[in-house]
Amino acid sequence: MADRRSFLSEGMVTYAYILLYIALSSGQIFFNKWVLSSTEINFPYPLGLTLLHMVFSSVLCFLLTKVFKIMKVEEGMTLEIYSTSVIPIGAMFAMTLWLGNTAYLYISVAFAQMLKAIMPVAVFILGVAAGLEVMSCRMLLIMSVISFGVLVASYGEMNISWIGVVYQMGGVVGEALRLIFMEILVKRKGLKLNPISLMFYVSPCSAICLFVPWIFLEKPKMDARGTWDFHPLILMLNSLCTFALNLSVFLVITHTSALTIRVAGVVKDWVVVLVSALLFADTKLTLINLFGYGIAIAGVAAYNNHKLKKEASRGSSGDEQHAESMQLTSSSSSLASDK
Repeated sequence: MADRRSFLSEGMVTYAYILLYIALSSGQIFFNKWVLSSTEINFPYPLGLTLLHMVFSSVLCFLLTKVFKIMKVEEGMTLEIYSTSVIPIGAMFAMTLWLGNTAYLYISVAFAQMLKAIMPVAVFILGVAAGLEVMSCRMLLIMSVISFGVLVASYGEMNISWIGVVYQMGGVVGEALRLIFMEILVKRKGLKLNPISLMFYVSPCSAICLFVPWIFLEKPKMDARGTWDFHPLILMLNSLCTFALNLSVFLVITHTSALTIRVAGVVKDWVVVLVSALLFADTKLTLINLFGYGIAIAGVAAYNNHKLKKEASRGSSGDEQHAESMQLTSSSSSLASDK
């Protein structure tokens, strides 16, 4: 009886962590859209918002790991690994979040989420080019299904903005490159980092990569307005939610499997698409939208299943979980994205 109660208690805690991740990940996407929207908070500076996230994350990671020592940064980082892997990851992370957040100025949250379903295709193509993936008829079919689904969803979009699509696709490419670099970092160089350690190393690098374009692209616009309308409490809360999302990722990673995380990610995607239609006036879902997105998600599920079986056959599920933890960390802004 005691063992049964313990099992049930552990299961409830696990589900609580998963629900927390889905709520925070979805909520962060809505929060970012709300902050950037001209009809809401009207802080139309996606580059500045993303920069704030990275600076906040850098400071908080430093305080938690080096000052209060609540969490530990994993060992093994060298100058060579940092320069050849962490810096490219940080640069691509910055690019992903910047472009993804900028897309929200032009397209709806739901449509942006539908376009992100093309991610496995971008990752696979770049993986083949980098020698990390092998082309096969099965994978070609899966990639075709995903691409077809995204095309159908795009065809059903009522208020399509091609500028927003370009920004979102740029974010997808940046995210795909980031995952490729992390694949190299984890599997070829043997360095395994939990989300907190990853953010400790990556956030400062991403902040620097964002600061340079911010100086030239958004700072002049902010100066031209005569005053920097920061909404400090809202922006600080937004940044805190971003960091809370990263902590929830850490909890989910340590209490579930890679399969559970992937399923939770798919559930989160549908939550974002459906709920955004209720929250934002610029979101108008059509049956063609949903039908196409359903096809794309089916392809994504097949891709996830194929990857998990492949990793299991190699006996490297540990590496897969670490790679997954890194992937989910990006959802914080989610793209902001999360990101």
